[in-house]
Amino acid sequence: MSNIPAELKYTASHEWVRVEADGTLTVGVTDHAQEALGDVVFLELPEAGRQTAAGDAVAVIESVKAASDIYAPVAGEVIESNQAAVDAPESVNADAYAAWLFKLRPDNAADLGSLLDAAGYAAAIA
Repeated sequence: MSNIPAELKYTASHEWVRVEADGTLTVGVTDHAQEALGDVVFLELPEAGRQTAAGDAVAVIESVKAASDIYAPVAGEVIESNQAAVDAPESVNADAYAAWLFKLRPDNAADLGSLLDAAGYAAAIA
């Protein structure tokens, strides 16, 4: 069974979201997603300053099996991408929750209510 930390929020498209103390969001792909993808070999992450709408494809993750889009969980502005993950994409396989992909400043904190909690995500992937 996949590791689904209780303190995170999730999307149906397999992104995890951590709400930081300053209200920004740290986003990555779930353990379930990295297991399904297999060995991650390439990441293309969004540039800081990019404006996103909820559900926009903002990044690409490629494995030996397939390439998949990564989606913005909510509308906002990308404030940082994880260059260390780009340089070592296998880090996503090693620990999907440590290898964050990008950080987002949400346009509206209320949008977080649309995300799944751990139980909801577990049900979605069951």
